[in-house]
Amino acid sequence: MKTSLTTALLLLGAAVLLGLIVHGWWRVRRLSPRRVELTAGERSRLEPALDSTVPPAGVGEARPLRRGARIDALIDAIVPLQFDAPVTGEAALAHQPGTRRAGSKPMLIEGRDAETGEWASLQAGRRYDELQVAVQLASRTGALNDIEYSEFVQKVQIYADALAASADVPDMLEVVARARELDAMTSPLDAQLSVTLRANSVAWSPAYLQQTAGRHGFVPGALPGRLVVPSAEEGAPPVLVLTFDAQAALDDDAQRSPVRQCTLVLDVPQTLESAEPFPLWHRAATALADDMDATLVDDRQQPITLHAFAAIGHELTQLYRRLEALDLAAGSAVARRLFS
Repeated sequence: MKTSLTTALLLLGAAVLLGLIVHGWWRVRRLSPRRVELTAGERSRLEPALDSTVPPAGVGEARPLRRGARIDALIDAIVPLQFDAPVTGEAALAHQPGTRRAGSKPMLIEGRDAETGEWASLQAGRRYDELQVAVQLASRTGALNDIEYSEFVQKVQIYADALAASADVPDMLEVVARARELDAMTSPLDAQLSVTLRANSVAWSPAYLQQTAGRHGFVPGALPGRLVVPSAEEGAPPVLVLTFDAQAALDDDAQRSPVRQCTLVLDVPQTLESAEPFPLWHRAATALADDMDATLVDDRQQPITLHAFAAIGHELTQLYRRLEALDLAAGSAVARRLFS
């Protein structure tokens, strides 16, 4: 009798729990209208491409998502906030979330100017007839996950309530699935070329390294042990980065902190192909190695040959074409956001 009663209680508890789960799922589905997300389908991680017969994610939805000044439906999950009457820029700014991140993913807020109809970042003195809040679907930390999306939705709802706006929230399962697909397609295209310069004999002082690199266009970066070749494009990331031991860079006594190697890096998705960053990277590596009596080696400390550089250049050309096929051309604003 005791065993039967225990079993009955366990079954009853399981039934109640299942009922709560189903009710919660139904409530989320009711509050979050279902959207049709057309994606590129299954793709090889080595050869990602968009089928010309299938529109990119965000196209063909019940209410098309728009690209704003920075927000992009290609890499963002977007929640429109709609009003009965335009809202002031002051109000929209005052009620923004304190931190515009959901976990590791950045959030963006833009408004459609009630006077010009253009989408832009929020500004005081303007009036907006609609806002859109977005969270980035993927980055170098990986795809947007359930917890991050839940945090995003909570912040959006609080923001919408403060502005008396209605929020059209995309379905969590579809957004997270889209984030994973985007991450799977683009992760193999995230290339950072690096070559290490290893001293052949005498170690270098930080001052000597900086002086020598300065003759090839490098200037001190924002962090110790970091020298950069700035981009000609204002506000863009540096074209090349030369790094060495930060502790050596901070040490006033160069004799106590000799530098025996440094690393030259080209962040491919962050730099426009038209800037010819690969030839610049190759020339800088070769010139610095000659000037500082160094050997160019890979991450396994094996010397890099001219043939290896040529092979890298060929693969890089193919990589640029793949990025372009996904509307993620290297150095574009959307590529810089995604690969960060």
